[in-house]
Amino acid sequence: MLGKSFTPTPESVVVIGLGRFGSAVAKSLAQLGHDVLGLDENADLVQEMAGTLTHVVQANTTNVETLRQLNVGSFSHGVVAIGSDLEASVLSVLALSELGVPDIWAKAVTERHGKILQRTGAHHVVYPEVTMGERVAHLVTSKIIDFIEFDDDFAIAKIRAPGNVLNKTLAQSELRRVHNVTVVGIKRPGEDFTYGRPDTMVLQGDLLIVAGPTRQIEAFAGTS
Repeated sequence: MLGKSFTPTPESVVVIGLGRFGSAVAKSLAQLGHDVLGLDENADLVQEMAGTLTHVVQANTTNVETLRQLNVGSFSHGVVAIGSDLEASVLSVLALSELGVPDIWAKAVTERHGKILQRTGAHHVVYPEVTMGERVAHLVTSKIIDFIEFDDDFAIAKIRAPGNVLNKTLAQSELRRVHNVTVVGIKRPGEDFTYGRPDTMVLQGDLLIVAGPTRQIEAFAGTS
């Protein structure tokens, strides 16, 4: 079923595949104020998202002509969130590439799948299950409360202040020299977030936002 064509803005995003991952991405983009066009072949998924997104269409996204009729080639960003049907995933990325979408993101379930998507035209490939698995592993096996790791083994984490830094200023703790980490900020119960300064005192119950190499952050979080 085709709807009318859309005139996207520079920040509009087309999301192909409205399963758990795709719908989560689409909803988050909409909440951030972006105009989102959601596409899926499954009528039930389209109906579920009809009240959430501005534009939702049931369509065969592997067909270039179908996407052209929906003006998908005018979108600046495209997300292919199909995971279970590898053929549909690859062909949808290929269709976006043929239409000249300049920024294509695609979900992959395996490393080989990801390589095929890149060769087909995806500019960015994400592995949600792998990323979440690694993130949970860090949270389960350490005193880290929240954790984001980047490609170059650099991370930002939220941790409870270890005992060896309590009642000291950041300058006195010499965290960069001793632990090779930087305290970006501190959140104290009942107070606003504050940026870390050399004269900032760390107290019992403080939450620290720490940046640095992943292993150094884990080691620092485990100190007492």
